[in-house]
Amino acid sequence: MPRTVTSTASTAWKGDLIAGSGTTTLETSQLGTFDLSWKARSEESAKGTTSPEELLGAAHAACYSMQFSNMLAENGTPPTAVDTSADVSFNIGEGGITGIELTVTAKIDGIDDADFQRLAEEAKSSCPVSKALAGVDITLKASLA
Repeated sequence: MPRTVTSTASTAWKGDLIAGSGTTTLETSQLGTFDLSWKARSEESAKGTTSPEELLGAAHAACYSMQFSNMLAENGTPPTAVDTSADVSFNIGEGGITGIELTVTAKIDGIDDADFQRLAEEAKSSCPVSKALAGVDITLKASLA
């Protein structure tokens, strides 16, 4: 029987959306508690607080890097390094996530660009977080270091 692992995070919010604020805690790992605010979600310059989109971007970049590195190893071309970022776009007026742009740079010996691009795209579509976000337009820019 497949093993299921559950990870937990929690959020405590006080006040309304605009004036309120909250914290989100990584419960399973106990790595920290982070401040949340509407300002962090609606203004690019907000510092010291995070947003659901930033947290989603972190999860997506981490998952993609893990999936891609595994696929590269299975291809016989294990990576020396995989660096991924995820830009998550949030449309304030519509209240929705409108897109995610993954950008990956990898250092890999013995792979040509065609195989690299093919595996990068396959990793994008097979990454568990990508699958969970199937309703969002996900794009990919992949380059060899």
